Formats: sequence, C-alpha cells, structure tokens
Amino acid sequence: MSDFTVSRLGQVNASGDALALFLKKFAGEVLTTFAEENVVMPLHLVRTIENGKSAQFPVTGTASAAYHTPGTELVGNAIKHNEKVISIDSLLVAHTFVANIDEAMNHYDVRSIYSAELGRALANKADKQLLQVGCLAARASATISGGNGGAQITDADANTNGASLAGSIFTAAQKLDEKNVPANDRYAIVRPAQYYLLVQTTDVINRDWGGSGVYADGKVLKVAGVHIVKSNHLPSANLSQETGTNNTYHGDFSNTYGLVFQKAAFGTVKLLDLATESEYSARYQGTLLVAKYAMGHGILRPECAIEIITA
Repeated sequence: MSDFTVSRLGQVNASGDALALFLKKFAGEVLTTFAEENVVMPLHLVRTIENGKSAQFPVTGTASAAYHTPGTELVGNAIKHNEKVISIDSLLVAHTFVANIDEAMNHYDVRSIYSAELGRALANKADKQLLQVGCLAARASATISGGNGGAQITDADANTNGASLAGSIFTAAQKLDEKNVPANDRYAIVRPAQYYLLVQTTDVINRDWGGSGVYADGKVLKVAGVHIVKSNHLPSANLSQETGTNNTYHGDFSNTYGLVFQKAAFGTVKLLDLATESEYSARYQGTLLVAKYAMGHGILRPECAIEIITA
C-alpha cells in the first residue's frame, strides 16, 4: 500500500516550511488585536528609527514681535531651542508554548485565541505606559525656558460627579487655549466609571446645549471640543520603576481621574515595531509563539498635558 500524499496546510505552493502560512496567520491575528486594543498609540506623535538607542525630538520656542523705530538696525531676535530625548526600552515580549499532544486532544483551535492574547498583552502595556507618561507630562516643567509647563486641576468630585468632571474638562480646554496649544487633536482619557458619569450628565450630550453624544448608546463624543476616550489603563496606583525600562513611567497616580492632552504632549520612538515569531521544537514537541516590540515613550511638550486629580 502506498503512502498518502499529504496536503500541508501551512506550506506555500506545496513546498518549503510546513508552518510558513500558519506564521502569517498568527502574525495577522496579533497585529489586528494590537490595533484594536491600543487606544493611545494613534493619538500622539510616533517616530520610527532604523537603529540606535534613542531619538531626539527638537523643541522650538516662539518668536516675538516689536514695533520698529525708524533708523534702528534690525539684528534679529533669538528663538529658543531645546530637545527631548526618548530612549528605547528593553525588548518587550509576550510568549506562550503550545504542546503537540495538547493541541491534538483539544476540540477547538487555541492558536487564534493565544495570538489574540499576545497582541492584547503588548497593546495593554503600551497604553499603560503612554498614559503614565501623559500624567507625568502634566506634572513637568517647561521644556523651553520661560515657556509653559504642564498643569493639574484638582476636582474633589471628579470621580463621582459627571457634571463636575465635565466642568474640569472645560477648565482644561481653557488652560490649553491660554497656552496657545492647538485646538485640534485634543483628547481626554477617563476610566469607564467616569465616562458613564459624563454620559448621564445631560448637559454634556444635549444638542440643545451644544453637546455631542448619544444617551441611548451610552456615548459622549466631545466636551469643550475635546474628544472623550474611555480606557481601563489610566494609572490609578503608586507605581515603581520597572526593570528593563530606560524612560520614566513611575509615579503616584492614586488620585488621577482624567488626562487631557494634545497629541504633541508626549511621543513614542519605535526601533522594532510589533513582530511575531513561531518556532516548532522537535526537542520539546510543541510550538513557541512569540510577539515582541522594542520602543520607548517620553514627554515632549508638557504644556499640552493637564491631569485631573481629586486631591
């Protein structure tokens, strides 16, 4: 009796690596989940570098104007400059191992589930660090000498009163205006509990009052021209520095209940964008699935960030 000709589902054109197509599916699922779960990455400045351990972000001050006295020489006014350097953190990985025997006995596909979880783990980590950096930006001093730093708004009822929180977002928008921060690309990140308090504040979503949202759908779109985004990743504890990080993410966020920012407030440097690997091991009779990235996050323009705290 002759052997069967096996159709290897993972091969390209019936030749080569038997896992080649599986790897692409795995990679696609991880990338899709990362994009779906990551809230803050599209809302700030991102720069990709091909090599190196850090990237420089130039920061330029403002020009001044004055009336000219006839006959006097124009010699030029100095515009101040500074820089912000964001370092690349150590390689962040999410990984799992699938044993052949377990996969054979299992009655449903686990690889798609595992790949989604790996993507979600990396997305959650990036979001958390970005929001921590955003809060630290609100606490930072001016980058340009004589310029504006970040700010905090103390609202004792921000965690329990939607109207009070909405008022604080209006105040934050006012502070950004007073610092000449661009009105476009402004966002407010709040936790789900505070988000739904805003939804229940009818003045916020009542179109007769210029509101923007849908009470029936539980959505609030804007307050004071600021896009409202809910996230579980707004920091809420006293966090210490983690091993492997080369930027500052730690601080006491126990009283933080909102972050209002414009996209220039903080930035990300990517050295190795999200990538995946899949390796079968005959020695261990299973497949190792790995998702990874190498990037770092840091403060750029603190005047573009405002933290809402309760105390």
